[in-house]
Amino acid sequence: MFAQDLVPLDLGGAKLFKGMLGAAAQSELVEQVREVVARAPLFHPQTASGKQMSVRMTSSGRLGWVSDRRGYRYEPRHPEGTDWPPIPPLALDVWQALSGVPRDPDSCLVNFYAEGAKMGMHQDRDEGDFSWPVISISLGDDALFRIGGVERKGPTQSHWLTSGDVLVLGGPARLAYHGVDRIRYGSSALLKSSGRLNLTLRAVDQ
Repeated sequence: MFAQDLVPLDLGGAKLFKGMLGAAAQSELVEQVREVVARAPLFHPQTASGKQMSVRMTSSGRLGWVSDRRGYRYEPRHPEGTDWPPIPPLALDVWQALSGVPRDPDSCLVNFYAEGAKMGMHQDRDEGDFSWPVISISLGDDALFRIGGVERKGPTQSHWLTSGDVLVLGGPARLAYHGVDRIRYGSSALLKSSGRLNLTLRAVDQ
């Protein structure tokens, strides 16, 4: 199911496992994500200032990440009031293969990038314990990913993420600033209408 004996690329302490998920695993995971979206529909989050983000998102697991006028936080229910569905089993398999920790994630954030969508530079810091890693799975269109250090204005490096890539932010890179500058729309045939899915697995509580 997963490529074996992959040597990760070192992105300033973050580890990028290129092509970890093969074609069959990618297709299976997309179907599992469709089941999540059927129960917890994608929505457009807002920043605290009221600006609508260009990505649409949903979550699965015990907690889901949301953003609105009240700020960034985790909630036990979808904005429509329903419980979040379970984390896709294949995403859990990725976590167990790469996290190196004896626990499962509390949340799997699902971001969908349509044409023109991007994600500004940010840190993943809404969790209670930064010793747990963050694991991100790319599906669909290529994305120009940018990563820096723990200071917002520090130097950055950019890499194209392709479908099946898995990124691990852990150790000194756990709080690295990162973002997606753009996607190469239509570069993958994995999703029926193009676009990119990004699954981000996080342990929320201590």
